[in-house]
Amino acid sequence: MTHPTAAASHGVSKENVVRIEFDQGTLTLFGTPETLAPVAGHVLWDERTLCYRAEAMHYGPIMLTLHKLKIPFTDHARRFATHPLAPRNDPPPRPHQKEAFEAWIGAQRRGVVVLPTGAGKTLVAHMAIAHVRRDTLIIVPTIDLMLQWHERLGQSFGVTIGLLGGGNHMLETITVSTYDSAVLFMERIGNRFGLIIFDECHHLPAPSTRLMAAMAIAPFRLGLTATPERADGAEGDLERLVGPICHRSEIGELEGRYLAPYELRTIAIDLDDDERIAYDAAYTQYKEFARASGISFRNPQGWSQFIKVCARSQEGRQAYAAYRMQKKIARASRAKLRAVWRLLIGHRHERVLLFTDDNATAYAIAETFFLPVITHHTRPAERVRLLEGFRDGTLPFLVNSRILNEGVDVPDVSVGIIVSGSGSVREHVQRLGRILRPRQGKQAILYELVSGDTAETFTSERRRQHAAYQKNTPDQEEQNESG
Repeated sequence: MTHPTAAASHGVSKENVVRIEFDQGTLTLFGTPETLAPVAGHVLWDERTLCYRAEAMHYGPIMLTLHKLKIPFTDHARRFATHPLAPRNDPPPRPHQKEAFEAWIGAQRRGVVVLPTGAGKTLVAHMAIAHVRRDTLIIVPTIDLMLQWHERLGQSFGVTIGLLGGGNHMLETITVSTYDSAVLFMERIGNRFGLIIFDECHHLPAPSTRLMAAMAIAPFRLGLTATPERADGAEGDLERLVGPICHRSEIGELEGRYLAPYELRTIAIDLDDDERIAYDAAYTQYKEFARASGISFRNPQGWSQFIKVCARSQEGRQAYAAYRMQKKIARASRAKLRAVWRLLIGHRHERVLLFTDDNATAYAIAETFFLPVITHHTRPAERVRLLEGFRDGTLPFLVNSRILNEGVDVPDVSVGIIVSGSGSVREHVQRLGRILRPRQGKQAILYELVSGDTAETFTSERRRQHAAYQKNTPDQEEQNESG
């Protein structure tokens, strides 16, 4: 879209008019140093093309500055338009959703909204789309989420929704893309959208995805997440790529009103005698090898150093095998599987979701108790069938290894069992969020099974460093089961 009045009304020569174009994920600006001086903080001189160049994401600030200072310009970069977009059949926003939306408006329509899983982030996105009324791109981490958003947006807005990912390449007024596809195509489509919504935006600061945000001109941006914090501390980059955190609601603030009340029960599992002996031997072997090799796992590079050293000798390969053995025992010991069975029996009339840290443990549980399981190896059609069975109650128990931690719409679950997990606080909070969808009279329970006197004890303490896990109730007291 051009702005002829920006030049003509000032009666200036063509040489004094700034021309802005979109070029493979960047902006090129043609103009004199004097006319571009007010935006000097965003542009650099490109000796190859003899023009000024800027990251595409600076489009909004550059255009706003030129407009405010009445500097004449022609805009050949923008390829998005205004559309009458209004959601149909959406429920009225709850107070926290309304506050989040208004906070985003107050942040100049650039910012991150932090809401717990189940608190209705999707409705905030619908409100933003209807307010901005520009071509909109929603970017999500998985194909499952892409299809989920596609269905909901179509139901809400009653228009054809575009898809970018999973073999689809169809751009529409509202389009949903995976992060991977957006990375591949943003240099070509980065000027097609005025609003970008980054779902699960904690993924965005990763080296493989951050460039994608910089290559889009969208002046309006909304990030959605339940847990913006990252293990690498890069969550601070969200402010530059999307905008500041403009609203944050925690689980504790919404519990009992807009999220189900919940209990937390940590159960310490005593290993059987033979598995205790095997665990201690394997743990000691790999730890002593690491110590003798001068490796400290407190060092951020400790794990990668350990892998490199292990590959260099037979002793190292044996140490790595010992590491895997002690992990396997702690994650899925016989005593832990017996505890899983007792919990399933105790909650046999409820819908139960079981979480594991790895595929092997998920398959071990599924094979032991003849339960359905979803891992990243599960084919999409089978995954849909299993979730539908879980949703309608024909499959009351479902095992998964990380796949259902975030995003995917799971049915109303009242019981979660964490059989194994990482030390990630975000992952732990996401798993809690899976069981908090409100229902009249519902009392959610999250069990955490921890192999006592193993490295899992430290991992459990680390991942519980969040306000949602600081509930001071008797149900949070650690129980002990010896099998």
